Amino acid sequence: MANDNFVLGLDIGTTKICAMIGEPNERGQVEIIGVGICPSTGLRKGVVVNIEATVQSIRNAVDAAELMSGHEVRLCWPGIGGNHIEGINSRGVVGVTGRNKDNKNLKEIAQSDIDRVIDAAKAVAIPMDRRILQVIPQSFIVDDQKGIRDPLNMIGVRLEAEAHLITCSVTSEQNLIKCVNGAKLVANEVVLQTLAAGRAALTPEEMEMGVALIDLGGGTTDMLVYSEGVPFSNASIPVGSTLITSDISKMKAVSYDIAEKLKIEDGCCWEGVMDTDADIPVSGIGGRPPMLIPRSQILAIIRPRMEEIFMMVKEKLDKIYYTRSLGAGVVLTGGGALLAGAAELAAHIFKTPVRIGLPLPVTGLAGEYRSPIFSTAVGLLLLGFEREQQAYIPASSEADVHVTRPAREKKFPSKPSFITQFFEWLGKDFV
Repeated sequence: MANDNFVLGLDIGTTKICAMIGEPNERGQVEIIGVGICPSTGLRKGVVVNIEATVQSIRNAVDAAELMSGHEVRLCWPGIGGNHIEGINSRGVVGVTGRNKDNKNLKEIAQSDIDRVIDAAKAVAIPMDRRILQVIPQSFIVDDQKGIRDPLNMIGVRLEAEAHLITCSVTSEQNLIKCVNGAKLVANEVVLQTLAAGRAALTPEEMEMGVALIDLGGGTTDMLVYSEGVPFSNASIPVGSTLITSDISKMKAVSYDIAEKLKIEDGCCWEGVMDTDADIPVSGIGGRPPMLIPRSQILAIIRPRMEEIFMMVKEKLDKIYYTRSLGAGVVLTGGGALLAGAAELAAHIFKTPVRIGLPLPVTGLAGEYRSPIFSTAVGLLLLGFEREQQAYIPASSEADVHVTRPAREKKFPSKPSFITQFFEWLGKDFV
């Protein structure tokens, strides 16, 4: 029987689906107790194109995680990504209507004022086939005082909010939820995958200094930029590491599976990390004799494609106006980050320090799972756990396929402010 005390993060990607189960330990921290991974065959460029295949892949990954943990889990936190995700920076302005201070004409900002200004920031025109997936408050302005993280109980006349709105395709989101429900799971809330990866792989110092998280996935490459501690902009390009595999397969006349193996085991994209130009024996197609492929030829195929991906990301970055520079540089995560020389090539193109984003240490996380491949799954688990601790209740969806969970008893005596909840959700202590 399913147990609602456990948290399930579900990373549904183009090439793989990863399910990660955690439970709270005696210190009130999440502990990972089960991991399941399964090839994904029902998605293309991050979007569901085959419901049945996706449902089966999700079920296989969850079954493996449940077998490892010894527990059955029904509630989950699925991630969403793909080229249909877009970000908008918006601003809302309201007059303060909170309680008077000391019987004067001065008023304190109440939680209702914060809620109203967030609603005002959400009041932007978007196409009917899209919806706002998430609202991320960046900062507040009380009268002329800028850079305020939490304006609750401050005194002012006018309250402004700067927020980053993440929008998605309604059909893409609901097809994803339908697959989750088809696998006999219930989606608590759909979470942006790059936000989850950032939660797992970035440090608070990097977020504060400014950093670009680049998730090199199989079907897409997604980017999320942090500035002054909060997400500032996001973007996605419809090119991923599967295109590299396809290039190797076509140019060297080998099967897709062999090309993938060549990429993972012998591929690189930077000359400096290639210790030797050894010949790699490869089986021929259709009974043809085996052949030898020098590593330098694999490099010659991989590097131009990786350069193309990084240049497309750089073009997106160059269009973004920062409140401050990327002091912490670039962090690469996702399966493509494992390609030898990826960090060196990225540093050459972006002209900034680059590191590989491994999931930060989590109780129960074995060394084999401290890989950029699992950053999103770990982040979904952490974000879901933190939302559970805050007794978060998601809003009901307009679509029939989105089944929401029942409300739980609150675990805290008083309700924290909206902004306090948000920064706690990101695992930061800004307030």
